[in-house]
Amino acid sequence: MAWDFETDPEFQKKLDWIEEFMREEVEPLSHLGMAVRGQLGRQKFIKPLQQKVKDQGLWACHLGPELGGQGFGQVKLALMNEKLGRNGLAPTVFGCQAPDSGNAEIIAHYGTDAQKERWLQPLLNGDIRSAFSMSEPTGGSDPLTFKTRAVLDGDEWVINGEKWFSTNARYSKVLVLYAVTDPDAKDPYRRTSIFLVPTDSPGVEILRNVAVGGGGEIGDGTEGYVRYTDVRLPYDALLGDRGAAFVIAQVRLGGGRVHHAMRTVGACKHALDLMCRRAVSRTTRDGRLADLQMVQEQIADSWIQLEMFRLLVMRTAWLIDKHKDYQLVRKDIAAIKVAMPRVYNDIATKAAHLHGALGVSNEMPFMHMVTSSLVMGIADGPTEVHKVTVAKQVLKDYRPDNDLFPAYHVPRLREAAEKRYASELAELKQAYAASGGGHARAPA
Repeated sequence: MAWDFETDPEFQKKLDWIEEFMREEVEPLSHLGMAVRGQLGRQKFIKPLQQKVKDQGLWACHLGPELGGQGFGQVKLALMNEKLGRNGLAPTVFGCQAPDSGNAEIIAHYGTDAQKERWLQPLLNGDIRSAFSMSEPTGGSDPLTFKTRAVLDGDEWVINGEKWFSTNARYSKVLVLYAVTDPDAKDPYRRTSIFLVPTDSPGVEILRNVAVGGGGEIGDGTEGYVRYTDVRLPYDALLGDRGAAFVIAQVRLGGGRVHHAMRTVGACKHALDLMCRRAVSRTTRDGRLADLQMVQEQIADSWIQLEMFRLLVMRTAWLIDKHKDYQLVRKDIAAIKVAMPRVYNDIATKAAHLHGALGVSNEMPFMHMVTSSLVMGIADGPTEVHKVTVAKQVLKDYRPDNDLFPAYHVPRLREAAEKRYASELAELKQAYAASGGGHARAPA
């Protein structure tokens, strides 16, 4: 029986390198803001760090060796992502940023040789960006409500519709688009297909770029509101089989949900660290914050929440490694998706509160964390949907009791026990009677 909570010493060396690299090079760079975001900034600042990661054999570790990654299992990825999760720039430096990582994964699984040559290698190299163009302004991410249509005209697809929150559309070279191709299909989950759409295609229009959270200028965000008007694509722009969008999405989203949770562990740990540093540093008329019982309660609650969440994430990662099938771990993936925004929000909110006015200012990271926790409750499916998944998966192992009283009704259980042990109870009754030392309850 194997039950181990220790990290392999050789991999621990990699984790130690990541820790130092994050602290000394990635985190300082993240404070330069937009200076590192543009094309020139990426070449000057990001590319050298990416090369250092590649030299360490830590680039795109979620992918197999045939795609330039290390093929790390989910447990190793979880340990890595805990460290990457404390800084928003880290996934880009390590070649696992969303939505490019997920888009590359489904192109690798379902793309033709031509599609892989055109889009996959540049994505894996970090030379281009992509966008996941699925959700719509009318029905969100529910695939059964999609209005965007792709209609065959000869050997071309003609696409019309609108998409909402297509992350990084403004920076992308390719849009991974979901469109209805077979509206009358008997199986509603076979009505939609996926297309690879060059962002500069005629008819593709980014109506505006929506920012997450408050503040900033309207139209200056990274979430694209995209309109497709008579966009013409060759037939082979189709990714995978016609009508297979839902199946392909599960391949992409299963891993994405797990990796979001892994990185959220790191973000929660970062918030807790800052909370504790504040508690031992800040003094009031009654002494340090750390000496106040209400503050101690908040820190204790936060640590317990984090450790429980981390163990759930690690167990889920272990199950994925064991089964090699996301569908067999649906309940666990849904559970960490449900827990993630609540734990993140609770810890980030407590950290902000403990810092007072400074904590709710834009000079601290906590309000961004709180907003991110709300995003985690929506991204890759809302919390309510995942709660339903957990409940259904739990309930399928139970069968109904259709008698007037349930099978676990205590009088029924007592009757069954007395019947089972009737001879033993009779012997006890006789023994008590012979000794005169007490009474035993006679069987009913």
